[in-house]
Amino acid sequence: MKILRARDYTHMSRQAANIISAQVILKPDAVLGLATGSSPVGVYEQLIDWYRKGDLDFSLVRTVNLDEYLGLSGSDPQSYRYFMDRHFFDHINIDRANTFVPDGLAPDAAAECSRYDALIRRLGGIDLQLLGLGHNGHIGFNEPDEVFTKGTHKVTLSESTLRANRRFFEREEDVPRFACTVGICDIMQARRIVMVVSGADKADIIREAFFGPVTPHVPASILQLHRDFTLVADEEALIKV
Repeated sequence: MKILRARDYTHMSRQAANIISAQVILKPDAVLGLATGSSPVGVYEQLIDWYRKGDLDFSLVRTVNLDEYLGLSGSDPQSYRYFMDRHFFDHINIDRANTFVPDGLAPDAAAECSRYDALIRRLGGIDLQLLGLGHNGHIGFNEPDEVFTKGTHKVTLSESTLRANRRFFEREEDVPRFACTVGICDIMQARRIVMVVSGADKADIIREAFFGPVTPHVPASILQLHRDFTLVADEEALIKV
């Protein structure tokens, strides 16, 4: 495990974007595993800036998103497909046919999860996976559990995750209770993993996840075992390590 200490959110975003841009330059048809939420937005903004300056070409890149809410269409402003379009895909020269997000309206969630696992295998696996970190240690929507869930699966979101997501919805009852998420096995099989974490509110879970035991009760802790894992975090997030 490598830790890159950043001054602040902007510096953190630039450091992570450096790693991703190098991956794209070295392998133009790379498969990128992407994440949503507030943490990676700055990374996407930096990559867009370099694309506009002519430094990056995404025309051959394939992307696989970590998760999607069940019950939301890709056109819903709260869906993760919409998020990715708005914050990244709309601003670069990527082929939309090469951007993949689970189908939140699939009539059979189990079948959709199996299809998504098969898709990742067909693409040859993930070259670089970008992650954020939940306050309870979740990665993607892999919540604390008794075991590490292997493949893509339907998950019931924890109360802490529902509370964190509440700010994006007008009413509490509008917050989706279920999601489809890429499993721990697919994440761990990525050839390289980069996690971005910012803010003092994440200091406790960073210490627990990366300086404590590996346990499914803290899903991110398994990243300690990955052969090429880089944590990029700002000073506030690293204040307790």
